[in-house]
Amino acid sequence: MEYIQIKKATTYDLFTVQHIGRETFIETFADSNTEEDMSKYLENSFSDSRLTDELNNPDSLFYIAWEDDKPVGYLKLNTGIAQTELQDQKALEIERIYVKSSHLGKKVGQLLYEKALDVALQKNNSYLWLGVWEKNPRAIRFYEKNGFIAFDKHIFKMGDDEQVDIMMKREL
Repeated sequence: MEYIQIKKATTYDLFTVQHIGRETFIETFADSNTEEDMSKYLENSFSDSRLTDELNNPDSLFYIAWEDDKPVGYLKLNTGIAQTELQDQKALEIERIYVKSSHLGKKVGQLLYEKALDVALQKNNSYLWLGVWEKNPRAIRFYEKNGFIAFDKHIFKMGDDEQVDIMMKREL
């Protein structure tokens, strides 16, 4: 693996974030969901207008993992009212750590997580939290290895399918 650099994303990176998001979501979840549900989710969650709004939101931060000039993953963080659920001013939500399948197991996810941890510490957050699909054991193990514990569950709508996410947190 070449050197991985984590850089803050802006609206200029819209298409990079969009491409990585769609590609990694398909790689990770297509086998477990209907084509119709996947299509609905991808169209809604990675549309130009939605991603532009998210990239412009001062309470959301995006970071892209670059291997030389090739994007291989990204991180999305939320604070304040941008958080998907808790909206606790003391918390930082990790909404997404997406890594291309070609780079799984190569520490890209760990580098993105460490960036989230650095941001949380700089912002004096009390804890990090996230939701992870109960049928994604690889991700659950990753977060447990990094000190997260389950504290609740919530429903994640994947198209018309209601799926259960495990909510996890790590105190800082």
